Order: sequence, then C-alpha cells, then structure tokens
Amino acid sequence: MQQLHAQIESYAGAWTPLALVGIFLLSSLLIIWRLEMMMHRGVEGTVLGTLFMPYFSGLGNLIFVGVVLSQNGPAEQVAINSWTNNVTNLCLLLAVPAFIWGLQLKPNSRAKKAQRESKIHRLSLALTLVAMIFFSLIVWVLGQDGEIDRFDGLALVGLFLFWQCFHVFEVLKENTRQRSAWHPAITIDIVLILIGSALTLVAVDGIVAAIMRSDSGFISANQLGLLTGWLMVLPNTVLAFYYAFKHRADVVYSSQIGDGHICIPLCIGLFAIFKPVPLPTMFSQGLLFLASAALVHLFCVVLLRGMPKVVAGGLVIAYGYSLYWQFSG
Repeated sequence: MQQLHAQIESYAGAWTPLALVGIFLLSSLLIIWRLEMMMHRGVEGTVLGTLFMPYFSGLGNLIFVGVVLSQNGPAEQVAINSWTNNVTNLCLLLAVPAFIWGLQLKPNSRAKKAQRESKIHRLSLALTLVAMIFFSLIVWVLGQDGEIDRFDGLALVGLFLFWQCFHVFEVLKENTRQRSAWHPAITIDIVLILIGSALTLVAVDGIVAAIMRSDSGFISANQLGLLTGWLMVLPNTVLAFYYAFKHRADVVYSSQIGDGHICIPLCIGLFAIFKPVPLPTMFSQGLLFLASAALVHLFCVVLLRGMPKVVAGGLVIAYGYSLYWQFSG
C-alpha cells in the first residue's frame, strides 16, 4: 500500500490529497455504473437498493474501519464517521432530491400488479426504517456506559447478520415464486465492482493517513470522523440525485436507508470487536436524533407515500442544526 501511495505522490506531488479524492470518486462511479447494469440484468430495484447498494456505497466506511485499526487511529472517530454518514443520508441526501424532483412512491399505473408491487416496495422500506430505528436505539442502550466494548460489538454484528439473512431469504423466496433468475453476466459486474473496491481501499487509506498527519486546523485528526463521513457520502450523493432524476424513488430511499445499516450497527460493531469504541459526548443524543429522523421518513413512506417538500425543507434545516450542535458541543 505504501508503495502505491509513493507512486501516486511522485506523479501528483502537492496535489496528492486531491488525487486520492479523485480516485475515490472514480472508483465509486465505477461501482455505481455496474450496479446500474445489474438492474438491467434482472436485479429488481428494491432488492438492488437493500441488498447490494448498501455494501458498495458503504464500502468506504467499512474500509475506514480497517484503516483506522491498522493505523492505530482514534477509535471515537469511527463513531463520528458513522453518525455523520447516517445523518447526512437521512436529512440531506433524501431531502434535497425530494425538494428538487420529488420522491413519490405512488405507482404510475392503476393496474393491480403495479399497485401491488408499489405496496410491497413501501412495506419493505417501512421495515428497513423500523430496523434503522431499532439499531440506533440498541446502540444508544449499549453505549450508556460511555463505550461500545467487544461483547457489545459482537451483539451488534450478530444483529446485522441476522437482518441480512432475512433479506437474502426474502430475495430467494421472491425469485422462487416468480421463477426468475439473474443474468450470468452479473459476474462481470461483480468483478468490476471488486476492482473499484480495491481502488477505494487505496484512496481511503491514503486520505486517512494524510488527515492524521495534520495536528491543527479544521482538516486534522481532530475532525477525522466528520471529514471522512462527508467524503463517504459522496457516492451516495450520486446515487440519490441520479435515481431521483430518473424518478426511481424506491431505489433512492432503499439505497440511502440501507447504507445506514452498514455504519450503525456494522462499522461500530466490527471496530469494537478489536478495540473498544469510546463514544463522544454528543453521540448519545445524536442516536436519538437519528431515530427521530427515521421516524419522520417512516411516516412519509407509510402514510404519505412520498416526501412532501415542506418535510424535505424541515429535514435540511434539522441537518444544519445538527452540524451547529456538533460544532458548538
């Protein structure tokens, strides 16, 4: 890894940090491009958003966990990274596209099949939002002593794996019921996604190392979690705006909500297995803030079948308040 970073630095010089960010964005776009192809090869939108996209859009966060462990970085920044990722997904990346293009989960057709599929999608999203609320509150309960230890981490990872097993079972059941199968060329997409993942690893490792070398200023180790949290949501931003523009609200919702589970509980749980995670002072209130935001989205999905612009505007204001609250704390 160090040799790769040295080669990049020899070409980019003082622009190395920006080059690493560029590599991160290009690798993310490669992954998103192949995910889009998977949709055309028979992977249904909600399945793509809940089973595939969260892992690949949240790949940077998972790699961040490994990089902080390998570089002996500050453990509390993993919690801040996860919280920043999730609050940005819920309060900004869902709200801004809804304000511009609208996020309507109503079917375009009055046909019974379209109505039924739309209802199934909304029920799936509602269940995912309930899981997000549940996971946030579980971490809140486990963190009342001020940290997430190894046994807490094992419990969180176990809960996440059970949740994913449920999704896999639902996908297999639906494929069996419809007697459908995915196109064999999906293996090509997976290979290219793995290449993009390797580039993501190189970029994130270099970015974290560069930030940790700085001891003062805003771009420093003191803001590692916040800065990387913003960086990791850039691929999610592309996903949200692209699919909102194409009026695929089901994919927008499921990808952003599903990505949240990668951070809370998986990233925090994985890190805690190897090293206890001391929780920042604001984190306990931040988890309740996340649960409240997810509850607002649950109301929109179940009762309103979409997000009204007034709700979207309120979420953006809430996001701004959360940043003020974080910096002032």
